[in-house]
Amino acid sequence: MDVNGVSYTLTLDSRTTLLDALREHLHLTGTKKGCDHGHCGACTVLVNGTRINACLSLAVMHEGDSITTIEGLGTPGDLHPMQAAFLKHDGFQCGYCTPGQICSAVALFDEIKKGVPSHVTGDLSAPMTASNLELRERMSGNICRCGAYSNIQDAIAEIAGGVV
Repeated sequence: MDVNGVSYTLTLDSRTTLLDALREHLHLTGTKKGCDHGHCGACTVLVNGTRINACLSLAVMHEGDSITTIEGLGTPGDLHPMQAAFLKHDGFQCGYCTPGQICSAVALFDEIKKGVPSHVTGDLSAPMTASNLELRERMSGNICRCGAYSNIQDAIAEIAGGVV
């Protein structure tokens, strides 16, 4: 698999989750293990540009895939725009959910651009928009136990161009 632009060949137990492969075998600990049941979104990563919960996916399912973790989005000297917006708007408190929140936020704009509807999309034939309701629905799989939602929303809205 390709992780953050680097190719890896791993020998793993077939029951190893993608999350455990990233954290325990590749030592990419930015992706967090929250609930380990797909409920919280702390483990959100991008697989071929699509966001998934890494705790619910087996590593062997991703042979040949391109995986992007929070470490692959930007560097301290060259932050991804979403990372910079989270810092600017204080979109975190303890920070545990932040990597998953950021990966999910990055992916939602690609979903909107591709015309992928959400549960609140009113008109499937109309162009997708980054409305407040759309952004909140698309981020609903990522839980912040500290309650930094308003700041997270502000960060995402900034990247959306304030069109919420």
